[in-house]
Order: sequence, then structure tokens, then C-alpha cells
Amino acid sequence: MSDNTILRKLEGIKHKFEEIGQQITDPAVMADMKKYVALNKEYKQLEPIVDAYERYKNVLSNIESSKHILANEKDEELIEMAKIELETLTEEQEKLEEKIKILLLPADPEDSKNAVMEIRAGTGGDEASIFAGDLFRMYTKFFEKKGWKYEVTSFSEGTVGGYKEIIINVTGNGVYGVLKYESGVHRVQRVPQTETQGRVHTSAATVAVLPEADEFDIELKMEDIRKDTFCSSGPGGQSVNTTYSAIRLTHIPTGIVVQCQDQKSQIKNFEKALAELRTRIYNLEYQKYIDNIASKRKTMVSTGDRSAKIRTYNYPQGRVTDHRINLTLYNLSAIMDGDIQEIIDKLQLAENAERLKAAAAEE
Repeated sequence: MSDNTILRKLEGIKHKFEEIGQQITDPAVMADMKKYVALNKEYKQLEPIVDAYERYKNVLSNIESSKHILANEKDEELIEMAKIELETLTEEQEKLEEKIKILLLPADPEDSKNAVMEIRAGTGGDEASIFAGDLFRMYTKFFEKKGWKYEVTSFSEGTVGGYKEIIINVTGNGVYGVLKYESGVHRVQRVPQTETQGRVHTSAATVAVLPEADEFDIELKMEDIRKDTFCSSGPGGQSVNTTYSAIRLTHIPTGIVVQCQDQKSQIKNFEKALAELRTRIYNLEYQKYIDNIASKRKTMVSTGDRSAKIRTYNYPQGRVTDHRINLTLYNLSAIMDGDIQEIIDKLQLAENAERLKAAAAEE
């Protein structure tokens, strides 16, 4: 892609960015909440591209100035300074062009959303539940490092610890775009707490990450929803098991069932359950999008196949292996303490490389 092609694309994006900036201050647009939210979202998505455009334009201008000095200047000291500056600027130009190529790739519209994360014990009995609990702890430590907030909406405890299933709402900046790489089967190889012979066992837990549907993404009809109440279980004070505060919602057309029991208030549980139901219905359509990507190119994001093994945590060797990119790290204890950003960064790099390859093939 030549400088001129990049500049033409970026100039068009800047023009669109300025137009949207004017629109979101228009009282008529502000009165239409759905349109206002959509434009605001688009404005934020274009902002980093426009920032990169301004930097890129500045670098190209400085390169021209340096070339002018080299062509016309007689002072040896100035010529030497211009040579050094031109070398630095050329390197910066190349880096910016790579960054801009990635920024110009069509963004997954879901990346900026909050997420619903499900962790379920898989094969391995009690040890699988314990491992699901370990993954929950790993992720919550990671959320804290990122400054994200999370809430457990429902859970089922394992018989000797951990969880058979736990569902968490995660809110923050660009949550889904980061967590989507965690979907799939996570395997653990270690001596279980329940093992008396000291033998290493392999157990598994599945993680599913769904983009949280915004209120405007899908319209739910209350006549399509059956609401049931039941007693909460687990920690929560004296009111637990005495008040029918827990909520179960069934979406009759799709058969999707969700429940929420973490709040003492039935109203709050209902609101949370409704938000989760909206997300699950929305994701029926979103899954088609993921499947479509997978049919066209290799993707680091799981297509929802619960047999897709993505990562192994080997305790005897202190290693973690991500099978999608053949990455092995020997810092298991740090990773289990939430230090998973390096893995996600490398998955994102691999994903961007695949996307650039696909984009180049289409040109």
C-alpha cells in the first residue's frame, strides 16, 4: 500500500470522524438515544485512526524537510543531522504504516462490549471443579490488574471445592476484545488433591466468553418470557433459603434458560437475568459471524466448539502451552495469579497477521 493510498483512506476517515463529531452535538440526534449511542461508539472507534493519521502526516512532512536539506544544504553538520533524522523518521514511518494497516482492518463490532464469562468443570470429576475454581481466581486477578469490575451472577459449587459452573459479568474498557481469546477447553495436568498415589491426572474446564448485548441490540418481548422464582443458595446472610429472591427466566421461542441468585432483591436479580438472556439470544446470531470468519481464515477465537482444546496448564513442569500459536511459557504460578496479558498479546498479534494476510489476498 503506497503512501498516497494510505493518506487517501485516512483523509476520508478523518472527514467522516469530523462529520460524526458534529452530528453527536445535534439536539435532534441526541434525542434519538439509539442513534446517539451508535454514533458515539463509531466516533470512539475512529479516534485512534485519526490520531495515527495526524502523526503519520507529521512524519511524512518532516521526511520531506530532511530530504530538502540533504538536496540543498552545504553545511556538513546540518547534512549529518538531516541524515540521522531521516533514518529515524523512515523507521517511524514504517512502524506507523504497519500500525495503520491493522487499524484500517474492519473492527469486530463486539470488541468494545462488556462480556459474560462462563467457566464449567469438564472431564475429571472433583478435580475438574477445583480447576474451574482456579481459573475463576486467575481471571478475577487479571480483571483487577486491568481495572475491570466483575459480578458473579450464578454458580454451582463443586463437592470438594471449586465450581461445577460459575457465570460472571465483566465490565470495563474493551473487555470482550481481550477475553474472547479465552473461549475453549483449558486442560490441567497435575496430582489432584484427591489423589493418594501421587499420580498426575489430566482434567479439563471449558470457558465461554460472550459479548454482552446492549439494550439496543435486541428487543425482548415480555410475553415470550416465563419467569420463575426460587430460594437462593450459598453465602448471603440470614435471608438465604427463606425468601424467593432468585430468578429463572425461560425464553419460550428459543428455549434459552438463565438464572440469577446473587442479589437479595428479586428486582435486581430479574434485571441481571434479563440482561443475560438478552446476551444469550444476541449470541445465537453472533455465533454465525464467528463461524463465517472461521470458514474464511484461521482465527485465534474459538468457534464455540466445546471440544476445542486451547491451553494446557502443566503443574509438574511449571509450564503453560497455548496450542493455537504453539506458545509455551514456564511461569505457571504467575499465570495462575492472573498474569495472562502476554498470552493474549501474542494471540492478538497472530490474529492480526491472519487478518492482514486475508486482506492482502482480497486486494
